[in-house]
Amino acid sequence: MPKLKTNRAAHKRFRVTGTGKIKRTKAYGSHILTKKTSKRKRNLRKGALVAASDARRVRRMLGM
Repeated sequence: MPKLKTNRAAHKRFRVTGTGKIKRTKAYGSHILTKKTSKRKRNLRKGALVAASDARRVRRMLGM
């Protein structure tokens, strides 16, 4: 069976943690920031984990 190719777009967006969970960045933090509160923008800077229901799909894209 041939090796799985990594989806390059997914590779740039996701990272795998030491325990095997998949980390992602939050959406809505790049533009139109004037109307967003400081608290909201600060929380958007933090990382988040991919939902368990999506993890299998992301893992496949990462060639795992």
